[in-house]
Amino acid sequence: MSPDTTGTSRRSFLQRAGGATVATASVASLAGCGGNGGDGGDGGNGSDGDDGGDGTDGDDGTDGDDGDTTSLRYGRGAHSSTLDPQNTTSGEVAKVTNQAYEGLISFQVGEASLTESLATDWSMDGESVTLTLREDVTFHDGSDFTADDFIATYRRFVDDDYEYHFEDASAYGPFTLGNWIESVEAPSDYELSITLTQTYAPFLRNLAMFAAVVISQDAIEGDTNLDDEMVGTGPFQLENLDDANNRIRLTAYDDYWGESPNVDEVLFLTRGQNSTRAQALVEEELDIIDGLDPDSMQIIEGSDSAENRTATGINIGYMAFNLSRVEPFRDRRVRRAISYAIDTQAIVENIYSGIATQADQPIPPALFGHNDDISPYEYDPDQAQSLLEEAGYGDGFSFSLTTFQNPRGYNPAPLPTAETIRSNLSEIGIEVSIDDRQFSDYLTYTSQGRHDATLAGWYTDNADPDNFCYVLMHPQTEAPEGQDWVSWDTEGFNTSNNAAWANSEYMSAVEEAQRTTNQEDRAALYQEAAQIAHDEAPWVFIDYADEVRGVSNSVSNYTVAAIGGPYLEAVELE
Repeated sequence: MSPDTTGTSRRSFLQRAGGATVATASVASLAGCGGNGGDGGDGGNGSDGDDGGDGTDGDDGTDGDDGDTTSLRYGRGAHSSTLDPQNTTSGEVAKVTNQAYEGLISFQVGEASLTESLATDWSMDGESVTLTLREDVTFHDGSDFTADDFIATYRRFVDDDYEYHFEDASAYGPFTLGNWIESVEAPSDYELSITLTQTYAPFLRNLAMFAAVVISQDAIEGDTNLDDEMVGTGPFQLENLDDANNRIRLTAYDDYWGESPNVDEVLFLTRGQNSTRAQALVEEELDIIDGLDPDSMQIIEGSDSAENRTATGINIGYMAFNLSRVEPFRDRRVRRAISYAIDTQAIVENIYSGIATQADQPIPPALFGHNDDISPYEYDPDQAQSLLEEAGYGDGFSFSLTTFQNPRGYNPAPLPTAETIRSNLSEIGIEVSIDDRQFSDYLTYTSQGRHDATLAGWYTDNADPDNFCYVLMHPQTEAPEGQDWVSWDTEGFNTSNNAAWANSEYMSAVEEAQRTTNQEDRAALYQEAAQIAHDEAPWVFIDYADEVRGVSNSVSNYTVAAIGGPYLEAVELE
């Protein structure tokens, strides 16, 4: 597919194609715009998932290897807090684990269409899914891959009757596999037969998500600490985890079943400051970087050694109201008032400097189901004040806004964003205190529901509207009669729904869309759900961002991907 940096025609194409393809990287440099990226499931984590802290600006060496070793140095803004794909919702973790682990199904590089991975063939008929598995695949520990490894992986994630069930597994477990699988059987070593709890249209796409990768059964049932070790089948294996210096070193796996990587090793290096990371790229100390803002992109734009590359993103940045914690937020008029009072257009244009567009609903424009008839809330302080007075809060109130410190693709400047929100809301008598946290602390804090409101965001995991509408805005439990929110401590509550919103009409539309296999019918249901979410305003919808990376001129065959990845095994270095 030809490069495209405009986004408009591509988005139209994606909607017509049902999201079958996402933008490949543009090789053109962009002046005066910024971004950051996800190359894979940041969940949303309201989540973005469990990332590490800000990191250090330590040395970029290659751990003493000789000059014949080709080392790809990937710079990012935060370290991975774990290497366990079932213990995180984080894109920072996924960037690393996606190099060492593989799922049954994968995404085409730079696209949203599915392709073979550990499964070579599959079919889904109603509630029945069958897969044929690849033979002659070995894990990094030397054990053979069979159907039993997937079954052990699945059971560790969601089956509390399994001796090796992971009790602290991430929120991905239920909505990726657990809510949908009734049973899994292995008719042979290389066949899987899965019975679903219901017809669930996105299921095959869920199998391609980073949280659904296959872990060695021997590692699961042995004494392997999966927070610190990776036992997958991927093209790279873990060589060294250096938490003290926020560095991770991977080396090419010699017995990989597919094509061997084009580099000998990958170094994930943390540089907490965007400008430091960009400067290291142009000084040829790093090869690929993410986590860019407009200023750091200008550093790259003016260099002779690197360029900015971009692709259409499938993500959203937003501010969620915690209805379970702050009583004024339970009144729709208050939520709408705040949406009118925050100048999201100014945030996008002045702070994100053109690498993002205003958001107006949970489904990004690149996905089918996006409702083109919805427009962003206009900046209208008078309308906001009127709604507050109507709701009985004309004199205002106060709340704390929790945000992360590290830049994210959907929010490359979290503190300036929070400060703009505080300034805007002060104009209508609402006092906001900013609670900024390192990302790992932020994720723990918000996953426990301790926030009043929070800046958050999500990268797509499977390029399906369900990944936004169900994962982020459905409580995955019953809505109490007569109210549109649930208590955070409700059994089975989906903590990725960081608004604790539970609108029955919205939930019904999303659930029907899951059971519907005709894409046009599904799209209509998601458009209905998007309109409800817009009108009820459990979030302030802020932006949809492009995917942007800084890439050295010595790098070739690298694709900026909005889903999955980063695909580093294909990268070549001059």
